[in-house]
Amino acid sequence: MPDLPARTRFAPSPTGYLHLGSLRTALFNYLLAKRTGGQFLLRIEDTDQKRTIPGAEQRLYEDLQWAGLQWDEGPTVGGPHGPYRQSERTAIYRTHAHDLINNGHAYRCFCSADRLDAFARHRSQAGLAPGYDRKCAEISPEESEDRAAKGETHVVRLKAEGYPMFEDIVYGKTGQNRTPNKLDLIDRVYDDPILLKSDGHPTYHLANVVDDHLMEITHVIRGTEWMPSTPMHVALYNAFNWTPPRFGHVPLLVDKSGQKLSKRNADIDLTSFKDSQGVFAASLVNFAALLGWSHTQKSDIFSLEELEQIFNLKITRGNTVVAFEKLWFLQKAHALRFATNRSSEFEEMVSKVSEAAEETYPTQQLAPILQSRSLAEYVSPLLHADAKSYTNASEFVQRNSTFFTTTLNRPPYAPVASSNKASSQAIPMKAIHTAAAALSLVPESHWNVETHKFNITSYDGASAILPEETGADTYGSAEEAAKAQVAADKAFKKELYHYLRWALSASAPGPGIPETMVILGRAEALRRLQEARQMTMDLVNAPAGPTRVAKDAKSGESQDTNWMGSLAPRS
Repeated sequence: MPDLPARTRFAPSPTGYLHLGSLRTALFNYLLAKRTGGQFLLRIEDTDQKRTIPGAEQRLYEDLQWAGLQWDEGPTVGGPHGPYRQSERTAIYRTHAHDLINNGHAYRCFCSADRLDAFARHRSQAGLAPGYDRKCAEISPEESEDRAAKGETHVVRLKAEGYPMFEDIVYGKTGQNRTPNKLDLIDRVYDDPILLKSDGHPTYHLANVVDDHLMEITHVIRGTEWMPSTPMHVALYNAFNWTPPRFGHVPLLVDKSGQKLSKRNADIDLTSFKDSQGVFAASLVNFAALLGWSHTQKSDIFSLEELEQIFNLKITRGNTVVAFEKLWFLQKAHALRFATNRSSEFEEMVSKVSEAAEETYPTQQLAPILQSRSLAEYVSPLLHADAKSYTNASEFVQRNSTFFTTTLNRPPYAPVASSNKASSQAIPMKAIHTAAAALSLVPESHWNVETHKFNITSYDGASAILPEETGADTYGSAEEAAKAQVAADKAFKKELYHYLRWALSASAPGPGIPETMVILGRAEALRRLQEARQMTMDLVNAPAGPTRVAKDAKSGESQDTNWMGSLAPRS
């Protein structure tokens, strides 16, 4: 990590939209600047006007801001090193190209396109590497100036003195230390790249180097696809007698088969993640940060603010496999964070789930469940209870469909196979009915998660299974008798939870039973329990052991009340 504040930049081209790879590049540059107390710049490299997509620049701004990567200098915010669009800096590039001509590190090339094409074909047919023969480098400065002044078409080439190796932050010393010329059986050719095109616009290489120097960029973090060009850039810095920034090249992103993720794949476009898949900005930024970066923290779950505090330059070498399963793990983790903190993101989740529910279910179908509650008031505790399973709004509504309809398609009830070694008998359905009915006695004033949790866990399930005589004489010792009690209660509770999930949500996964009862509300929960009781009457067997019962004042049905404390009916 640098000792001084780093000035970094992200320099996208509006010829496409922000995708996963470019987000990661922007993020690493942003985090390095923030970690060191430096500045993060945004520069739009729009010199290729023919390939520019209308609206792409504005969408770049919106996508970066959605991800939380606000730039310190750049378009829309300004700064001391503007303008920050390359199309507005053409005069600057021409001036610097002419400076190189004047100091002998560049020259004008007047070769026609036909000559260059014929020369390239000639070398290709001979099986030789491409290059240029420096024919125009022999033109005197006076003649070159005169021909240019008369409007003769030309480009400006760098008179390369060699392409040096460089020290990369990730890969160490790298490059090929190439000489500027190639001597073969036909010609001596040179790697003299074009800096200024015939239309007066710069190539990427010239504009990139000039801008990074003038904007005082100290660190350039970019993809490994730019590594072959970096020695050329270093040579250009040397020609200007400038100190180059530190370069760090991050690995390519590949799929599980090792194929490079195409930036033209709509599935990795930020719009797809954001709008089509409903991914949180926090989840996607967290996911992007882990692609090729290592850390020493105990968890992989980070907010952007947390990443700003811990980021380092421990970037891995070699291609990085993108496993989208990790993205959905992070999505659920951040959903749980939002729900726990009741953050603004959680309120946004409530709004989106409410919209998805309204689009899926008609108002008349929701009304009996909502009662006097608004849809948002109903959705909020449901989201809070099941946030750990949240992927996006539509999938959440689908997963929790039983909460949005009064019609449940329950399969025939199948009791859990008893694993209770203390009893050879199955758990009587009558005992399950009694326990479920007992839960129904809780009044509206006490209809909350804490009460239901206490009532279920404190319910004496052993008495529904074990024979009336359960002392040491029956089991041989007091210790064995106690073990039998625990095992029987555990078996009963397992069956009770299994039954309640079937009764209340048709066995669908989701929030816990106490949470489900509260979310549904007392009236709907009781209606479902009564409906389930009628559906399982044919499974009622004689009880395996005695149950302590009392008559419910209203229904006259037998209810187990030994666990109800102050809520128990007075005899």
